[in-house]
Amino acid sequence: MNTSPIHLMLLVLLLAVVALFCTLVAAAAGLLARIDGATYASALLRGALAFGGSATLSLALLTFVLAAL
Repeated sequence: MNTSPIHLMLLVLLLAVVALFCTLVAAAAGLLARIDGATYASALLRGALAFGGSATLSLALLTFVLAAL
């Protein structure tokens, strides 16, 4: 893999976008669970699970795309 500064900066930016996307997914899942009548603890747990799932899928997709390049 080429480790030029531009490639490293692009990787850092992509990881920041993935983190923001996963945070948004987690917040939406927690909010929807709370609106559905879940307790604060279970809504937080549902948001955490959504964050973990979306982070796993996003990082797997990012790894696949970077390996294909």
